[in-house]
Amino acid sequence: MNQTADTGDRPETARKPWFWIGIIIIGLLAAAAIAHFVVGIGSKGDRNRRLPAPVAIAKVTYADVPETVSALGTVTPLVTASVRSQQSGRLMEIDFKEGQTVAKGQRLALIDPRPFALASAQADANLARDAAQLNSARVDLTRYRTLQSQDSIARQQVDSQAALVKQLEGTVGADRAALGTARLNLTYASVISPVSGRIGLRQTDIGNYVTPADTNGIATVTQLDPIDVEFSVPQAQISAIQARLGAGGGGLPVTAIDQSGAPVLAQGTLLTFDNVVDTTTGTIKAKARFANPGGKLIPNQFVNVAMLTGTLHHAMVVPVSAVRHGQPGDFVFVLQPDKTVKLVVVKIGPMLGQQVAILAGLKGDETVISAGADGLEDGSSVRLPGDKSAGGKGAGGGGGGKHGHRHKSQSGG
Repeated sequence: MNQTADTGDRPETARKPWFWIGIIIIGLLAAAAIAHFVVGIGSKGDRNRRLPAPVAIAKVTYADVPETVSALGTVTPLVTASVRSQQSGRLMEIDFKEGQTVAKGQRLALIDPRPFALASAQADANLARDAAQLNSARVDLTRYRTLQSQDSIARQQVDSQAALVKQLEGTVGADRAALGTARLNLTYASVISPVSGRIGLRQTDIGNYVTPADTNGIATVTQLDPIDVEFSVPQAQISAIQARLGAGGGGLPVTAIDQSGAPVLAQGTLLTFDNVVDTTTGTIKAKARFANPGGKLIPNQFVNVAMLTGTLHHAMVVPVSAVRHGQPGDFVFVLQPDKTVKLVVVKIGPMLGQQVAILAGLKGDETVISAGADGLEDGSSVRLPGDKSAGGKGAGGGGGGKHGHRHKSQSGG
C-alpha cells in the first residue's frame, strides 16, 4: 500500500527524462554562443595588434612602351617542290646529298639518256632528208616558171610543182618540231631543281625505273630564304592594324621568337591578311615574310610571333609584380604618407620586360607596393625597407587594425 502511494506522489518531471535532455542541449548551445563571442573579441584584438607587413616599393616611372600583337605562328615555305622525272626511264645517277642546299637549275639526277639521244638523232636525220627534198622542189619550181614564161610548158605543171613545194615545207616544219621535241626529251633525262632551297631525303635509288606518275618523286626541295610565317589576329584588332597600314606605316615589323621565349629567330614584316574571318575563332589569318639566310626558321615549325602595331609614348609604368588581380579587377596598393596603403583600381596596358603600362587609375607621382602585398587590405599599415622592426606601441599596429576594419566594414556594407 505504501509503495504504491509513494509512486503516485513523484513529480511529473521525474517521470519524463526528455526534460533533462532539453535542459542539457540548451546549456550546450549557450556555452557555444559564449565561446564564439569570446573568440571573436580575441581575434579582433589580434587584428588590432597585427604588426605592419614588410613590403618593397617602387616609384611610378615613364617609358615608351611598344604595343604588340602576340600570337602562335607556323613557319610556311614559299615553295615546296616535289622533284619528279618528266620522262620514264632507268635512274642512272643521283647527284645530290640529302639535306644539302641546291640552286635553281642544278642537276639532281640522270635518267638513261640513250633512248632520247637516238630519237633526237633520228629526228635530225628526217629533217635533213626532207629539207633536201624541199630544196630540190624549189629549184624545179623556179625552172618551171621560167619555161612557162616562154610558153614551153603547161601552167598545170607549174601549179603542181608549187603545191609540192608547199607540202615539203610543211613536212620540214613538222620535222623541226619533232627534232625540238626529241631534244627536249633528251634534256628531261637530266632532272634539275626547280627552285633554290634545301633538298630532303631521296625517295628512290639508282637502278630503279622512274616515271612521271611516281607519287613520291625523287626528292623534295623546299625554299627556305625568304620564308613565311602564318598566324592569327583577333578580329577586334584588325581595324587598328589596317589604320596603321593605311597611314603610311608600310609593312608592320614582326618578330619570330623561339617557343622557349628566349632567342629571337628572325625579323620580318607583315605581308598580308586573309580575305575572310574564321567564324569559329573570331580571328583572321595573317602572313609575315622573313629573310632566313641562316635557316633558323624551319618549315612547319611553331614560333611565337610579336607584331609591333604602335608605341605608347611617355606612358606610366610600374613593376608587373605591383599589379594585383581580384574582385575589383586589376589594382595596385599605393603607399600613403602615414605608411598605410590605398587600394587603387587601374587599367593596364602592354608590357615592357618586367614592367607594365598603366593606362588609367594613377596620376603618375605615386609610390606602389611592388612586393609583399599578399594579405594587405585597403588601409593596412606597412613597414618599408630600412625601417626598424615594429614592436610595441611605436609599431603603428593600431593604425593598421583601424584601416583594415574600415575596409572590411565597407566591403560588408
